[in-house]
Amino acid sequence: MSDEDVPRSRLSRRRRANSPAGTKKRRDVWVTAEEEAALITKAARQKVTVPNLLLTAALSESGETPTERRAAMAELMAIHTLLARVSNNLNQIARHANAGDEFPQDAKAALAYVREVAMRIDRTIEGLI
Repeated sequence: MSDEDVPRSRLSRRRRANSPAGTKKRRDVWVTAEEEAALITKAARQKVTVPNLLLTAALSESGETPTERRAAMAELMAIHTLLARVSNNLNQIARHANAGDEFPQDAKAALAYVREVAMRIDRTIEGLI
């Protein structure tokens, strides 16, 4: 099955859904070459069209676009999965340490990784604020 055969999710749509009443007004925006390049780059990064980017940014109440919010949520879900895996590893290390006399060598690396994940969570939250 190729990528064209897979239906696109509603969340990954580049264009807005068609309005049942149709489009009523058209707005033209003049931009410099630098502004156009910045718009194209930002729209590509968010995987939306430039008109969609402009409209969602202009109409958003919080200053962030729905695409940026979805990207932040996806990052938080990835971090949640990562944290669950790290927690499982730490539990295994603790069980091994409690069963014997020696402290496992990989415990130090696991704790460093936990700190790294915690810093990633902090960066993600700061990006949302």
